[in-house]
Amino acid sequence: MTTVQARPVPDNRRWKALAVCLTAGFISLLDTSIVNVALPSMEHGLAASEAAQSWVVSGYALAFGLVLVPAGRLGDMHGRRRAFLAGLAVFTLASAACGLAPSASWLVVFRLVQGAAAGMVAPQTSGLIQQMFQGAERAKAFGLLGSVIGISTAAGPLAGGLLIDAVGTDDGWRWVFFVNLPIGVAAFGAGLRLLPRFPAATGKREEFDLFGVLLLGSAVLALMLPLVQEQQWTGRLKWALLPVGALLLAWFWAWERRQGRRGRAPLVDLELFSLRSFTFGSLISLTYFAGFTTVFFVYSLFLQNTVGYSALAAGLSVLPFAAASAVGAAVGGRLVTRHGRKLVVLGLTGVAVGLLGVIVAVQLVPLEMVGWATAVPMVVGGIGSGLTVSPNTTLTLTRVPVQRAGAAGGVLQTGQRIGSAAGIAVVGAVYFAHEAAHGHSVTAIQLGLLTAVGFSLIALLLAVADLRERRLHPDVERAAGAVRHGTEGDGVEETVRPRA
Repeated sequence: MTTVQARPVPDNRRWKALAVCLTAGFISLLDTSIVNVALPSMEHGLAASEAAQSWVVSGYALAFGLVLVPAGRLGDMHGRRRAFLAGLAVFTLASAACGLAPSASWLVVFRLVQGAAAGMVAPQTSGLIQQMFQGAERAKAFGLLGSVIGISTAAGPLAGGLLIDAVGTDDGWRWVFFVNLPIGVAAFGAGLRLLPRFPAATGKREEFDLFGVLLLGSAVLALMLPLVQEQQWTGRLKWALLPVGALLLAWFWAWERRQGRRGRAPLVDLELFSLRSFTFGSLISLTYFAGFTTVFFVYSLFLQNTVGYSALAAGLSVLPFAAASAVGAAVGGRLVTRHGRKLVVLGLTGVAVGLLGVIVAVQLVPLEMVGWATAVPMVVGGIGSGLTVSPNTTLTLTRVPVQRAGAAGGVLQTGQRIGSAAGIAVVGAVYFAHEAAHGHSVTAIQLGLLTAVGFSLIALLLAVADLRERRLHPDVERAAGAVRHGTEGDGVEETVRPRA
């Protein structure tokens, strides 16, 4: 297989091109959480039922997750610039359609299209970074990508609250989507001018693995659907889809191995998982997002339904987390080349400590003061989140071969979407079950946050296991990357090596 090398791109142009990619990534990920605080406005202004509100949130995540890997592969094969711009154009148009939706049913349809377009954009960003940057600069660029992933999710509730407060509850939800239009149009115009025209990856029989797409899509659908519909589908029969999804995933794995043995280009290069950094990083990302994104879901509901906060006040209450996450991500991006996985361990510890602090604060202070009382633990958790998402993204993707960068980015973000859906289902089930039995109470949010802490601790254990393995076998990763993929070890160093 021919390895696609990164062409030299003028320094000022590639950083501007990166800014375009990160801007598009920001608005597409912002839409995963910005609608959470807009649901009451949709119910008031559009007469949206609970089922429709659920699909506005979960349908976006479902379509996003289904498209990621095949979209990444298409970008690898036919050019990431073309795939990026096409996805951004559809996303912007779908945002306008969402804002103009005449009914809840049409809003759900347009959200599905918007989510699929976001799934087209996301993996191209990591692929373009691989092509435009190398070495320490690549680590810095991936650090910025990780920052955007963490901050956009955390900033969603605040952005939604500000828009609804400014416009009003009747039409405030529409501006949650309209806000994407000027940003999307500007990013598209800048992308046409700045994104470099790299040749598509080439190799033997680089046909698109359609059967692999169907297998993986069916597996992701079977795994995510009962999770995103946990509140709407009553009964236990829905959980039968999980083992079906697992079997389809196993079939997909066997099919991809067969494709590789036959000399055909697979949808996902399974040799990526021989890179320990990619395997552990993907698992850490999946489990961390199961806890991370659910915090804003249940905490926003608690503040509005139990404490009586407005959408804006609820959004402002998570501002300390979002601001601290930005600071942590900036610091993590600078330190990841020196400290590697240690930084992720420190970040996950900070997240767990911060969430436990929120649980204690909710217990000890009067409800009317809870937003202020949780500010400090939110800052601790936010710094920890920044030190987790940004470095982990860098460590997961930096050693991936350039010709498989799009598919690898798709795999990573598919795990994030499945983790988010699973976390919301589990944490939401704990939260709503207690509320159903005892009404609005402090205990419901405490149990929900404790469940989120549990997911973060699983991610922490994975990070510690990876760190321990690296200390025992420090040269395995570099050897695997060089032998299996013909790379020259241009990824970040994860330990400080003494100079001769």
